[in-house]
Amino acid sequence: MPAFVLDLAGLRQGFTRVHLDGRPSDLDLEGPAWFAPLRVDLECDLTGDQLSVRGAVVTEARFECARCLAPFERGIEGAFGLFSDRQGSSRSRDEAELEDGDQMTFHDGRQLDLRGAARESLLLEWPMVPLCRDDCRGLCPKCGADLNQGPCGCGPS
Repeated sequence: MPAFVLDLAGLRQGFTRVHLDGRPSDLDLEGPAWFAPLRVDLECDLTGDQLSVRGAVVTEARFECARCLAPFERGIEGAFGLFSDRQGSSRSRDEAELEDGDQMTFHDGRQLDLRGAARESLLLEWPMVPLCRDDCRGLCPKCGADLNQGPCGCGPS
């Protein structure tokens, strides 16, 4: 079974904690930014064919500072939740409307694919303006020196 696909046969009725491990490629995350393994911790509540899942996917990512252009690594964590019911438990038109509205997903009774939810949660947590540190001084607009290393000698701009 692929990583981040939950085996429903292994879940017991009621509350269960589940831990899944994988690689960025399991979520179609490619490139040098995605280098570290992924960990997903889930809280699953199974009642009949209905499943409520809350979880968080955690990894490390590589960024480039928007001010000084220095590479840095930082942890990134995306939380997600979903409600799933077994396909065929309601009319197919209702299922399609619920799934399109992101209100509910449907499973086949054997497995539930969490890859889309986990991927989306990580991408939503990606910083719009990554900074190596909050007080990053950036680069000198005249000479390009890294002002985090000290003044560059160009004088005030």
